[in-house]
Amino acid sequence: MSLGDDETTQNRAALRAMAHPIRLRIMSLLTGAPLTAAEVARELGISHANASYHLRNLLTGGLIVPAGEEKIRGGVAKRYRYDTHREEGLGPVPDERLRADFNAVADELIRRVRITRFPAEGKLLADAELWVDRETWRAIRTRVHDAIKELHDAAQPPRTPGTIRTGTTVAMFEMLPPETEK
Repeated sequence: MSLGDDETTQNRAALRAMAHPIRLRIMSLLTGAPLTAAEVARELGISHANASYHLRNLLTGGLIVPAGEEKIRGGVAKRYRYDTHREEGLGPVPDERLRADFNAVADELIRRVRITRFPAEGKLLADAELWVDRETWRAIRTRVHDAIKELHDAAQPPRTPGTIRTGTTVAMFEMLPPETEK
């Protein structure tokens, strides 16, 4: 099997991993701290078997990484985490996978909006289809990327005293010319 075949297999596995809405929630949980299947199950109100199944899919897709093991009641529990920096050096992601990721995020945004308490200081929401020069685009995209990275790095385990549960969804992309929309 060539390197290209390995990448294709990994991308297919990642596409399958993003095919279920609970998996994006699991990845969010694993940003703040490595968790076991039992901990994921308790936090999301699903069965241990269901959490294990989804964690295996995410692991196979390369979307989460092992983060150690611990002995619990005579057994061994594996911990997993979502490494937000993992994909930074992996090169381009196929359009098909990116479209699947965007669709999964859009579905998750709909779920999150249903459980949102809008703050007194007002909304932070923007949606735009804009034309800007390439340098401005790159500079703003870099600043937003850095802010997202900082937020991920600050994430803590669920329900840590003194923390608040937040939702952050960002999608920035260069669009094709209007004549391609037909």
